[in-house]
Amino acid sequence: MRRGLKNRHLQMIALGGAIGTGLFYGSTAAISMAGPAVTVSYLLGGIVIFLIMRMLGEMAVEEPVSGSFAYYASKYWGSFPGFLAGWNYWFNYVIVSMAELSVVGVYINYWFPAFPEWLSALICLVVITGLNLVTVRLYGELEFWMALIKIAAIVGMIVLGGYLLMTVPAGGASGVENLWAHGGFFPHGADGMWLSLAVVMFSFGGIELIGITAGEAHDPDRTIPAAINQVIWRILIFYVGTMLVLMALWPWNEVGREASPFVQIFSNVGIPAAAHILNFVVLTAAVSVYNSAIYSNSRMLYGLAKDGDAPAFLTTLSGHGVPVYGILVSSGITLIVVAANYFFPGEVFMYFLAVATAAAVIDWVMIAVTHLKFRQYIEREGKTTKFRAIGCPILNWVCLLFLAAVIVMMARIEGMRLAIVIMPVWLAAIYVAYRVRGAK
Repeated sequence: MRRGLKNRHLQMIALGGAIGTGLFYGSTAAISMAGPAVTVSYLLGGIVIFLIMRMLGEMAVEEPVSGSFAYYASKYWGSFPGFLAGWNYWFNYVIVSMAELSVVGVYINYWFPAFPEWLSALICLVVITGLNLVTVRLYGELEFWMALIKIAAIVGMIVLGGYLLMTVPAGGASGVENLWAHGGFFPHGADGMWLSLAVVMFSFGGIELIGITAGEAHDPDRTIPAAINQVIWRILIFYVGTMLVLMALWPWNEVGREASPFVQIFSNVGIPAAAHILNFVVLTAAVSVYNSAIYSNSRMLYGLAKDGDAPAFLTTLSGHGVPVYGILVSSGITLIVVAANYFFPGEVFMYFLAVATAAAVIDWVMIAVTHLKFRQYIEREGKTTKFRAIGCPILNWVCLLFLAAVIVMMARIEGMRLAIVIMPVWLAAIYVAYRVRGAK
């Protein structure tokens, strides 16, 4: 593996991994549950994820290795937790890949209504897989520019939205009063806000990719802390600021699921050019997150194989230091989404979102617990770390309680209950595989 990722790459990889379909498309479901109070959901979720990222960051700075998440679980917690962490993270990003690809066709259909959704997913999969097979530097550059497009668009949207709100004539559909005029800021009460967290947390999946990049990060002692500290406040501004502007521009209860709410709202307020630009942006966002998913999946398989938890052929690197078989295996399994979109066009996104969220919660739980074990080890050895997490161990337990509440909320949402059934089956399958492989 080669340290070809610079600080600007890590910054954009973190932003790119977390700004995607969850915000641009999945936020519709969260808005329907919480109304304007969804901004509170994003704020709470963002704070918790920042704390978890500081936990991962403390470990990653001390030991910047590829596939770091599973490595730390194995070293500081035990053989099975490491096995579970690695395979669950891989599973999570396979499902995230499917979720992102499942809506590519929705965006393409905005321009070409007759174009098959399954074909859009297939074309995206083939192109991005091919680019990832070249070099890690090309991946970093590709993700840098795609993330930059998303960020520029969000900033531009907030600025344009703010301008429209200041210049809208009295009595128009747009206005800050939309934040409370349609049932209040909490139209479904605090319960609706808590329920929306089950959808909102999907949006934050991907930030932990900073830890996975540690093995290929240039000067990890400096770049990893900078990436974690700088990226979280930007994401909170983007998420909370974006939601406030969108729901002020148009009544929250009139946003449907036919397209991205970003595209719908700017089309409704009479700016078709902005709607087309934003549709291009949300398409880029989905491709960007899929690009990050392919990267993280292949590196996690590489780390698992090096640790003896996956077939040895997955450690094979190309001449450019790319884990080629890890990329091909992950992409091959992701082809399932093409078949799903062929047989059930427009119906599979929420199911993928639910399963991906449940898998992400398992990842975050394991980071928090592994960090507790890591700090116990550090204290026993009388060592100090370079990038300490905040409020350990109390905030570790607060984060764990918050994540347990997210699972409870998922169980209350009809479209997400499937994940509550699937995840125990998946965890049992991992345990059986671990026993068959033989405990180390």
